[in-house]
Amino acid sequence: MELLKLLRPHQWVKNGFVFVGLLFSDVGDDWKLRGSVLLAAAGFCLMSSCVYALNDVLDRNADRAHPLKRKRPLASGTVSTGQAYALAVACGTAGLALGAAASANVAAILLAYLALNLAYGAGLKNIVILDVFLIAAGFMLRIFAGTWGVNIVPSYWLLLCGLLLTVFLGFAKRRAELMASDGNGSDGAGQRAVLYDYTPALLDTMMAISAAGVIVSYSLYSVSPDTIALHRTDKLIYTLPFVLYGLFRYIFLVHRRGGEDPAWTLLSDAHMLVVVALWLGVTLWLIR
Repeated sequence: MELLKLLRPHQWVKNGFVFVGLLFSDVGDDWKLRGSVLLAAAGFCLMSSCVYALNDVLDRNADRAHPLKRKRPLASGTVSTGQAYALAVACGTAGLALGAAASANVAAILLAYLALNLAYGAGLKNIVILDVFLIAAGFMLRIFAGTWGVNIVPSYWLLLCGLLLTVFLGFAKRRAELMASDGNGSDGAGQRAVLYDYTPALLDTMMAISAAGVIVSYSLYSVSPDTIALHRTDKLIYTLPFVLYGLFRYIFLVHRRGGEDPAWTLLSDAHMLVVVALWLGVTLWLIR
């Protein structure tokens, strides 16, 4: 059970970004292509677990000073560093094998994801603003794996929307972490060093800008002539209310309940689950 906690399987929901290209493309009955996307997603699940295990090894001393993270397997001492390294190698190897089964490009993207996270954990996470863009880059690599990695050409509007959404989630995560401290990052106990460079007003501004960007880019994508021609419908704009509600609900959760873990915020809030299900259901109904 402790080793399973180290893998953080609830975080695998983030790998849903791999399916974005498949959802918004016209692949017909190409089940081989769909299988490749599924393999890419599975590869990302295992590679992300590899990264979580390695990060927990690096952060175990700092985690012991954090009120919540001290309960993690490595910080609490229920899992040894040797076990964590072994699990990371096993997950990384298996994830890379699954990615290679999808395509050589997916395998390369998985290696890039691993390198990105190693650099992030080695110190880039302490550089203000860059830290959030690196988090967003990890999500964008997921989108690339499910598009270019399997020869699906993504819409540039969709890529822009994905980038802005992941930047929003990154700044929202930092806002929640700041709230978990004394409100301005000054207590420092178990907190990220980069929080000293952020203020609530700064993060609220960045969240507002990126959320507005998501709304505009998604709206423009849904009414784009290319989108209408591809999906043979001009009704995608009617899914915008679900996007608006989801963004506003997430901002509410960050300010009222915290939200350092986007995956857990999504999985533990009934409103978020319902609005995502409705958005997905209506989108599939309109474009299929």
